[in-house]
Amino acid sequence: MAETLWNGLTSAYNFVMDNLFIINIFLSLVIIFFQRRSPQTVWTWLLLLYFIPILGFILYLVIGQDFHKSRMFKAKEIEGELKYAVRRQEETIYRKQLRLANPEMARFKDLILYNLEAGEAVLTDNNDVRIYTDGKEKFRALIDEMKQAKRYIHMQYYIIRNDELWQEIEPVLIEKAKEGIEVRVLFDSMGCRTMHNKDWERLEKGGVQVAEFFPALLGQLQLRVNYRNHRKIVVIDGRVGFVGGFNVGREYLGLDKKFGYWRDTHLCIEGAAVTSLAVRFVLDWNYAAKENLFLQDHLFEIPDYVRNGHDPVQIISSGPDSQTKTIHDNYLRLIHSAKEHIYLQTPYFIPDDSIFDALKIASRSGIDVRIMVPCKPDHPFVYWATYSYLGDMVAAGAKCYVYDNGFLHAKTLSVDGMVACVGTANMDIRSFGLNFEVNAVVYSERTVQRLERAFENDMTKCTHVTRKVYDQRGLIIRVKEQFSRLLSPLL
Repeated sequence: MAETLWNGLTSAYNFVMDNLFIINIFLSLVIIFFQRRSPQTVWTWLLLLYFIPILGFILYLVIGQDFHKSRMFKAKEIEGELKYAVRRQEETIYRKQLRLANPEMARFKDLILYNLEAGEAVLTDNNDVRIYTDGKEKFRALIDEMKQAKRYIHMQYYIIRNDELWQEIEPVLIEKAKEGIEVRVLFDSMGCRTMHNKDWERLEKGGVQVAEFFPALLGQLQLRVNYRNHRKIVVIDGRVGFVGGFNVGREYLGLDKKFGYWRDTHLCIEGAAVTSLAVRFVLDWNYAAKENLFLQDHLFEIPDYVRNGHDPVQIISSGPDSQTKTIHDNYLRLIHSAKEHIYLQTPYFIPDDSIFDALKIASRSGIDVRIMVPCKPDHPFVYWATYSYLGDMVAAGAKCYVYDNGFLHAKTLSVDGMVACVGTANMDIRSFGLNFEVNAVVYSERTVQRLERAFENDMTKCTHVTRKVYDQRGLIIRVKEQFSRLLSPLL
């Protein structure tokens, strides 16, 4: 048996090596003519295939396949209701009847309309938004809310680790399941690769329903690096929803010495926007679990006692199954709409040409552009590429900062103290097109200004990257940066 398998692998290897040139020609034709890719990405793949043929071929097999499908996650049972709500709000905007508490928000009506048409994201104005920047506070609030659950808990994270944090969350989920409450946990196969089958089986024995997004093809061997579900969503009873950057692991509590203090941004929303988060979770769950939860109306009811908020919110999402890059386009539109300042926090700053040019144009036009990134890498190549792009922004007049108080993982873009886009999407090409992401667009001065005050407080814990500081980099560092920037479409 082993000898037969070995002979088969040897034959396959010899076939690939003998026909590598022809295979590369075929892959090149596929990349150029049959896949939706940016010119930069196409050229990167072609360079890899022709100048590093063996490595290029292996990389293409692992991360190169295009995943663009026609709406993988359609929910036909509620599609009519969603479209009715969207069209009704579109008509209100076109007739100029949309009323926002702050009249100055009227300049963002085009963004609201875009999110409606491109992403079917209904604007709700009765939300209360809480902000968490510390992991211990966020998970304390999450666990407290889960303990109060009366009907259901829906939990979705990219990363879950079986450490002390999960060991605090797991008993709560099992206990609520034993009380007869519906508990569902959706996890990404790549992000949760350190978990074992017995960990999920333990949940299932306790009555918790579990689903895996994009399972590994060969047991624990995960070859599909792209198209991961990077969303972090928790919805409890349709009453409260959590969305943002924190995953489940001890490092997010600041307990990992490698990273130190973990600075992130997570939102807790109470109000009608929670229904949009509930729909987003169910769309992903239905795909992964091969179920149809949209037949269960109670999962989408809005409790009466959460109708007192004042924060207008749209929940937007994007992924390789989408026809439009909704989150990317929101970032771009917000940058173009800025009149005074732009605050951006991101662990990875690898923008595409449109956003990169927009930020440079804004800075050169007198807009106060401030960009904050971590002082240490969790992915070295990505970090070096980030620093390379940062140098161009410094040259354009932007104020760039490196966060020194641990690791910065927040994904926040705010404009003029009025509107912010916060969620799971980084400012990089992977989040724009290769991963499934979800963000909240908040049109509220009181909430956005709290986010900006947190940014300004973080500035006191940063190194200001001036032109002089940037130019003092050594030759080896510069080579690393340029090489990583060349490969950035694949990172």
